[in-house]
Amino acid sequence: MEAHGSGLRRLLVLGFCVAGIWSAYIYQGVLQETLSTKRFGPNGERFEHLAFLNLAQNVICLIWSYIMIKIWPSGSSGGAPWWSYWSCGITNTIGPAMGIEALKYISYPAQVLAKSSKMIPVMLMGTIVYGIRYTFPEYVCTFLVAGGVSTFALLKTSSKTMSKLAHPNAPLGYGLCFLNLTFDGFTNATQDSLKARYPKTSAWNIMLGMNLWGTIYNMIYMFGWPSGSGFEAVRFCKQHPEAAWDILLFCCCGAVGQNFIFLTISRFGSLANTTITTTRKFVSIVVSSLLSGNPLSTKQWGCVFMVFTGLSYQIYLKWQKLQRLQKRKAT
Repeated sequence: MEAHGSGLRRLLVLGFCVAGIWSAYIYQGVLQETLSTKRFGPNGERFEHLAFLNLAQNVICLIWSYIMIKIWPSGSSGGAPWWSYWSCGITNTIGPAMGIEALKYISYPAQVLAKSSKMIPVMLMGTIVYGIRYTFPEYVCTFLVAGGVSTFALLKTSSKTMSKLAHPNAPLGYGLCFLNLTFDGFTNATQDSLKARYPKTSAWNIMLGMNLWGTIYNMIYMFGWPSGSGFEAVRFCKQHPEAAWDILLFCCCGAVGQNFIFLTISRFGSLANTTITTTRKFVSIVVSSLLSGNPLSTKQWGCVFMVFTGLSYQIYLKWQKLQRLQKRKAT
């Protein structure tokens, strides 16, 4: 009976994590798409300074992580020093900025799909730079994802979706997404290196260090000279308070979503978190198609399913690998 109650509690916590990650990041996606496509005010002005969203999120997440460390200080001692994040802070500033700028050139579903193909640059770097050999099933996953994304990119986007974009340019948009993934790869590798050198580094330490340097770099980029784009972004928010409100909600969603990701990883492991975030991306595309009026053709939906079949197969392969490791430890 006790085991049954424990299992039920664990299931409820998992459901809570799924609901938290899905609601935070799906709504954040809706806000991101709104800010990149909506015309504000009687003159129909666009919010062109999308990189400002990254600065705002850096500031909110910096404050949030500082508060969390003060509330739970026991797990934050002995971690990586704040200055050690300076290098991954650079790539973590440039990468997301490119990803969000891509929304000027391609639709939100296309951006989500392109950013779901992180395994492609990872495997390319692994093969070319480090000479890593991957298994046949891993190449099948990559083929499905790469094939789905590239076919989606080649298919004609609906005129309704194109009319919402600030500067439609598919090659540039997909190029920015690919660069975003490449910089993310360097960021993740540096974070892993810091975790290995400083094993006591908590998730809040990482969040604080990354967002501290992200705030510094973005402040220099956006406000470091008189013609910096940050001044124009602030002016726009003063003229259109609804845009400022959307930006605040966007940042809060990011901070809350991070909380649920940390909770999921600590309770259920990174594989469960990968599964939840991958399915969330698929739901985001469905929501964008239905709610934001981005109609996808039958062929485009085929590409979406092709990509998420590859991602699902990759998750299954990771699960099999985890099971084998657990069996070895048991023996």
